[in-house]
Amino acid sequence: MKILIIEDEPELAQSISQYLSADFYRCEMAATYAEAVAKIETFRYDCIILDLMLPDGNGLQILEALKNMNQQEGVIIVSAKNALEDKITGLQLGADDYLTKPFHLSELTARIYSIIRRKHFTSSNIITQNEIAIDLQAKTVTIHDRVVPLTRKEFDLLLYFIGNRHKVISKSTLAEHLSGDFADMLDNHDFVYAHIKNLKKKLHHAGCLPYLKTVYGTGYKWESNG
Repeated sequence: MKILIIEDEPELAQSISQYLSADFYRCEMAATYAEAVAKIETFRYDCIILDLMLPDGNGLQILEALKNMNQQEGVIIVSAKNALEDKITGLQLGADDYLTKPFHLSELTARIYSIIRRKHFTSSNIITQNEIAIDLQAKTVTIHDRVVPLTRKEFDLLLYFIGNRHKVISKSTLAEHLSGDFADMLDNHDFVYAHIKNLKKKLHHAGCLPYLKTVYGTGYKWESNG
Protein backbone atom coordinates (compact mmCIF):
# COMPACT_ATOMS: atom_id res chain seq x y z
CA MET A 1 0.00 0.00 0.00
CA LYS A 2 1.36 3.40 -1.01
CA ILE A 3 1.13 6.52 1.16
CA LEU A 4 1.87 10.16 0.29
CA ILE A 5 2.90 12.32 3.27
CA ILE A 6 2.34 16.01 2.55
CA GLU A 7 4.07 17.71 5.45
CA ASP A 8 6.54 20.62 5.61
CA GLU A 9 8.06 19.66 8.98
CA PRO A 10 10.95 17.37 7.94
CA GLU A 11 11.31 15.61 11.30
CA LEU A 12 7.59 14.83 11.55
CA ALA A 13 7.40 13.66 7.94
CA GLN A 14 10.41 11.38 8.45
CA SER A 15 8.99 9.99 11.70
CA ILE A 16 5.69 9.18 10.01
CA SER A 17 7.47 7.59 7.05
CA GLN A 18 9.71 5.41 9.23
CA TYR A 19 6.80 4.28 11.40
CA LEU A 20 4.56 3.40 8.46
CA SER A 21 7.37 1.76 6.47
CA ALA A 22 7.86 -0.69 9.32
CA ASP A 23 4.20 -1.69 8.88
CA PHE A 24 4.37 -2.68 5.19
CA TYR A 25 3.46 0.76 3.80
CA ARG A 26 5.60 2.42 1.14
CA CYS A 27 5.87 6.13 1.76
CA GLU A 28 6.65 9.15 -0.40
CA MET A 29 6.93 12.71 0.87
CA ALA A 30 6.12 16.20 -0.37
CA ALA A 31 7.08 19.30 1.62
CA THR A 32 5.36 21.97 -0.50
CA TYR A 33 2.06 22.56 -2.23
CA ALA A 34 3.73 22.55 -5.66
CA GLU A 35 5.54 19.27 -4.99
CA ALA A 36 2.35 17.67 -3.64
CA VAL A 37 0.26 18.67 -6.65
CA ALA A 38 2.93 17.38 -9.04
CA LYS A 39 2.86 14.00 -7.30
CA ILE A 40 -0.92 13.57 -7.16
CA GLU A 41 -1.15 14.54 -10.83
CA THR A 42 1.43 11.90 -11.79
CA PHE A 43 1.01 9.03 -9.31
CA ARG A 44 -1.77 7.22 -7.45
CA TYR A 45 -1.82 6.55 -3.72
CA ASP A 46 -3.88 4.42 -1.35
CA CYS A 47 -3.91 7.16 1.26
CA ILE A 48 -2.70 10.76 1.55
CA ILE A 49 -1.67 12.34 4.87
CA LEU A 50 -2.27 16.05 4.36
CA ASP A 51 -1.01 19.00 6.41
CA LEU A 52 -3.18 22.07 5.87
CA MET A 53 -0.44 24.63 6.48
CA LEU A 54 2.12 24.51 3.65
CA PRO A 55 4.74 27.16 2.85
CA ASP A 56 3.39 27.89 -0.64
CA GLY A 57 -0.29 27.05 -0.38
CA ASN A 58 -3.19 25.65 1.62
CA GLY A 59 -3.86 21.93 1.97
CA LEU A 60 -7.54 22.55 1.30
CA GLN A 61 -6.55 23.51 -2.25
CA ILE A 62 -5.02 20.06 -2.67
CA LEU A 63 -8.34 18.52 -1.64
CA GLU A 64 -10.05 20.66 -4.27
CA ALA A 65 -7.52 19.49 -6.87
CA LEU A 66 -8.18 15.84 -5.97
CA LYS A 67 -11.91 16.43 -6.22
CA ASN A 68 -11.55 18.12 -9.63
CA MET A 69 -9.43 15.22 -10.88
CA ASN A 70 -12.06 12.77 -9.58
CA GLN A 71 -9.39 10.78 -7.74
CA GLN A 72 -10.39 8.33 -5.02
CA GLU A 73 -7.40 8.41 -2.67
CA GLY A 74 -8.21 8.28 1.02
CA VAL A 75 -7.17 11.52 2.76
CA ILE A 76 -6.38 12.18 6.42
CA ILE A 77 -5.90 15.83 7.33
CA VAL A 78 -3.27 16.46 10.01
CA SER A 79 -2.94 20.02 11.24
CA ALA A 80 -1.99 22.06 14.29
CA LYS A 81 -5.09 24.13 13.60
CA ASN A 82 -8.06 22.90 15.59
CA ALA A 83 -10.59 25.23 13.95
CA LEU A 84 -13.94 23.55 13.43
CA GLU A 85 -14.47 25.38 10.13
CA ASP A 86 -11.29 23.89 8.62
CA LYS A 87 -12.34 20.41 9.70
CA ILE A 88 -15.82 20.81 8.21
CA THR A 89 -14.46 22.32 4.98
CA GLY A 90 -11.91 19.53 4.62
CA LEU A 91 -14.51 16.80 5.13
CA GLN A 92 -16.87 18.51 2.69
CA LEU A 93 -14.09 18.59 0.09
CA GLY A 94 -13.60 14.84 0.39
CA ALA A 95 -11.21 14.19 3.30
CA ASP A 96 -11.95 10.94 5.11
CA ASP A 97 -10.59 11.85 8.55
CA TYR A 98 -8.96 14.60 10.61
CA LEU A 99 -6.21 14.48 13.22
CA THR A 100 -5.00 17.45 15.27
CA LYS A 101 -1.30 17.74 16.04
CA PRO A 102 0.25 16.37 18.17
CA PHE A 103 -1.03 12.83 17.63
CA HIS A 104 0.17 9.30 18.32
CA LEU A 105 1.59 7.52 15.28
CA SER A 106 -0.25 4.36 16.30
CA GLU A 107 -3.55 6.25 16.02
CA LEU A 108 -2.61 7.56 12.58
CA THR A 109 -1.75 4.01 11.47
CA ALA A 110 -5.09 2.71 12.73
CA ARG A 111 -6.97 5.39 10.81
CA ILE A 112 -5.00 4.72 7.60
CA TYR A 113 -5.75 1.02 7.91
CA SER A 114 -9.45 1.73 8.44
CA ILE A 115 -9.67 4.00 5.38
CA ILE A 116 -7.84 1.60 3.05
CA ARG A 117 -9.92 -1.34 4.26
CA ARG A 118 -13.16 0.57 3.77
CA LYS A 119 -12.28 1.90 0.33
CA HIS A 120 -10.89 -1.31 -1.15
CA PHE A 121 -12.20 -4.24 0.84
CA THR A 122 -15.69 -3.45 2.21
CA SER A 123 -14.53 -2.88 5.80
CA SER A 124 -13.51 -6.48 6.46
CA ASN A 125 -10.27 -7.48 8.20
CA ILE A 126 -10.25 -10.77 6.32
CA ILE A 127 -10.50 -10.74 2.52
CA THR A 128 -11.67 -14.02 1.04
CA GLN A 129 -11.70 -15.04 -2.60
CA ASN A 130 -12.68 -18.65 -3.02
CA GLU A 131 -9.73 -20.65 -1.63
CA ILE A 132 -7.71 -17.53 -0.73
CA ALA A 133 -7.92 -15.73 2.62
CA ILE A 134 -5.92 -12.58 3.36
CA ASP A 135 -5.63 -11.25 6.89
CA LEU A 136 -5.01 -7.52 6.53
CA GLN A 137 -3.95 -7.03 10.14
CA ALA A 138 -1.64 -10.02 10.41
CA LYS A 139 -0.54 -9.54 6.79
CA THR A 140 -0.78 -13.25 6.07
CA VAL A 141 -2.16 -15.19 3.11
CA THR A 142 -3.66 -18.66 3.41
CA ILE A 143 -4.79 -20.96 0.60
CA HIS A 144 -6.85 -24.00 1.52
CA ASP A 145 -6.14 -23.05 5.17
CA ARG A 146 -2.37 -23.26 4.69
CA VAL A 147 -0.15 -20.19 5.09
CA VAL A 148 1.64 -19.08 1.91
CA PRO A 149 4.93 -17.24 2.64
CA LEU A 150 4.94 -14.11 0.49
CA THR A 151 7.50 -11.32 0.41
CA ARG A 152 6.38 -7.80 1.21
CA LYS A 153 6.15 -6.85 -2.46
CA GLU A 154 4.33 -10.07 -3.38
CA PHE A 155 1.78 -9.44 -0.62
CA ASP A 156 1.35 -5.86 -1.85
CA LEU A 157 0.91 -7.04 -5.44
CA LEU A 158 -1.71 -9.62 -4.44
CA LEU A 159 -3.73 -6.99 -2.55
CA TYR A 160 -3.41 -4.58 -5.47
CA PHE A 161 -4.66 -7.13 -7.99
CA ILE A 162 -7.57 -8.25 -5.82
CA GLY A 163 -8.51 -4.64 -5.06
CA ASN A 164 -8.56 -3.98 -8.83
CA ARG A 165 -9.90 -7.31 -10.04
CA HIS A 166 -11.20 -7.55 -13.61
CA LYS A 167 -9.12 -4.48 -14.54
CA VAL A 168 -6.17 -4.70 -16.90
CA ILE A 169 -3.16 -3.19 -15.12
CA SER A 170 -0.13 -2.18 -17.15
CA LYS A 171 3.48 -2.96 -16.24
CA SER A 172 4.21 0.75 -15.87
CA THR A 173 1.33 1.11 -13.38
CA LEU A 174 2.62 -1.86 -11.41
CA ALA A 175 6.16 -0.45 -11.50
CA GLU A 176 4.88 2.83 -10.08
CA HIS A 177 2.88 1.00 -7.42
CA LEU A 178 5.93 -0.99 -6.33
CA SER A 179 8.58 1.71 -6.68
CA GLY A 180 6.71 5.01 -6.56
CA ASP A 181 8.35 8.00 -8.19
CA PHE A 182 11.59 5.99 -8.65
CA ALA A 183 9.86 4.00 -11.41
CA ASP A 184 10.65 6.71 -13.96
CA MET A 185 14.37 6.25 -13.33
CA LEU A 186 14.34 2.55 -14.19
CA ASP A 187 15.55 1.38 -17.60
CA ASN A 188 12.91 -1.36 -17.80
CA HIS A 189 10.21 -3.07 -15.80
CA ASP A 190 11.77 -6.53 -15.65
CA PHE A 191 11.54 -6.46 -11.85
CA VAL A 192 7.72 -6.32 -12.18
CA TYR A 193 7.77 -9.50 -14.25
CA ALA A 194 10.06 -11.18 -11.69
CA HIS A 195 7.77 -10.36 -8.75
CA ILE A 196 4.66 -11.50 -10.63
CA LYS A 197 6.36 -14.71 -11.77
CA ASN A 198 7.27 -15.52 -8.16
CA LEU A 199 3.77 -14.65 -6.92
CA LYS A 200 2.15 -16.87 -9.56
CA LYS A 201 4.50 -19.74 -8.70
CA LYS A 202 3.77 -19.57 -4.97
CA LEU A 203 0.01 -19.34 -5.50
CA HIS A 204 0.06 -22.26 -7.93
CA HIS A 205 2.12 -24.48 -5.62
CA ALA A 206 -0.32 -23.75 -2.80
CA GLY A 207 -3.23 -24.99 -4.94
CA CYS A 208 -4.63 -21.64 -6.01
CA LEU A 209 -6.50 -21.44 -9.29
CA PRO A 210 -4.87 -19.29 -12.02
CA TYR A 211 -6.76 -16.06 -11.38
CA LEU A 212 -3.81 -13.84 -12.33
CA LYS A 213 -3.77 -13.61 -16.12
CA THR A 214 -1.21 -12.12 -18.48
CA VAL A 215 -2.78 -9.78 -21.04
CA TYR A 216 -0.11 -9.94 -23.72
CA GLY A 217 1.22 -6.60 -24.85
CA THR A 218 -0.78 -4.80 -22.17
CA GLY A 219 -0.25 -6.03 -18.61
CA TYR A 220 -2.03 -8.28 -16.13
CA LYS A 221 -5.54 -8.90 -14.83
CA TRP A 222 -6.99 -10.71 -11.81
CA GLU A 223 -10.12 -12.65 -12.79
CA SER A 224 -12.18 -14.17 -10.00
CA ASN A 225 -15.89 -14.34 -9.22
CA GLY A 226 -15.35 -15.31 -5.61
